[in-house]
Amino acid sequence: MIVPEGPATVDEVCSHLRRRRERGKDFSIIVVSEGATVSGVESMDAGTSLDAFGHVRLDRRAIGEVLGRAIEEKTGFETRVTVLGHLQRGGTPSAFDRVLATRLGVAAVDYIHEGRFGYMPALSGQKIVPVKIADAVATNRTVDLELLDIARIFY
Repeated sequence: MIVPEGPATVDEVCSHLRRRRERGKDFSIIVVSEGATVSGVESMDAGTSLDAFGHVRLDRRAIGEVLGRAIEEKTGFETRVTVLGHLQRGGTPSAFDRVLATRLGVAAVDYIHEGRFGYMPALSGQKIVPVKIADAVATNRTVDLELLDIARIFY
């Protein structure tokens, strides 16, 4: 997994792949976040395309494609890049997901009827609570590095 919070280099990625190959693992799946950077490779659109809010359009960077080519060049290993769309990322909703969506929708309509604009419903514990939208978007949420280290144990 390559995420913005855990920077990587193309050499580290290639070394990891070589170690797996030496242990008899002839396959690997590398998951690269759109916002991730990999030292040693340059994304196709290095920040020149901006969205309506002035943020870099991550979908134009093609970081997976660029990394795949770099891996092939440095290791000789065949790579296949797949860019997942929103449908593939989500999966089939569970019963919990469906009930939660209903609860959130009901709360959103209630907020409108109450004239409580600028708020969004959120799950806190088991309760639906109003959260100011400005507060929700004030900071970027990041991956907990401790959890990332734990996840890396398995690959």
